[in-house]
Amino acid sequence: MKIEYFGHSCFKITLQSGVSILTDPFNAIGYSLPSGLEVDIVCVSHDHFDHAYVDGVQAKYIIEDKGNYAVNGIRIQAIESNHDEENGKLRGKNLVFVFETDELTFCHMGDIGEPVKKSLLDKLPNVDLLMIPVGGTYTIDAMQAKEYVEKIQPSIVLPMHFKTSDCSIDIAGVDGFLIALESYEIDDAFGEAVIEKDFAKQKKILLMERKKSES
Repeated sequence: MKIEYFGHSCFKITLQSGVSILTDPFNAIGYSLPSGLEVDIVCVSHDHFDHAYVDGVQAKYIIEDKGNYAVNGIRIQAIESNHDEENGKLRGKNLVFVFETDELTFCHMGDIGEPVKKSLLDKLPNVDLLMIPVGGTYTIDAMQAKEYVEKIQPSIVLPMHFKTSDCSIDIAGVDGFLIALESYEIDDAFGEAVIEKDFAKQKKILLMERKKSES
């Protein structure tokens, strides 16, 4: 499985079968999506400009509602959660996506803003790889993200939705999360990484650098 990180909460996941998934395409956050993106499936966690720019992608399927889906041999569960700590009263709802494939099970938390709740954790299967926001302000912060990781216990964590030098959104950087989650080894990566089915069970934070457009 190959993962490409385009920044913010946007990842392109390409499975061995060739099926490709894009999460939370963005617009107007200080930098842009690469041009000419084509994928099989786009998953949108909520209808905000920095997560739902589907016009910037060519896709066969767009998933933006809660429910259970089966697309191109992939089982996808879109679980409703809250974008804030007041049951969605401030910023609305958020979808947490769980993808179950023959390779592994991975979870994209979208713009989760609510603290850890048993009712949500009970809906998650055993997760191998977790993509989780850590920047606070509009989502959970570093310490809340740490609590989610400790409850879910994935083998690999991909932090997302954090401040970078070219990001115009008022969120925190990733350092606080890296310091807080001491039990995980930090593994730096550039814009893309390949994860094998039998990846090491050692707990790792895969810190990905944004893959920039070649244009």
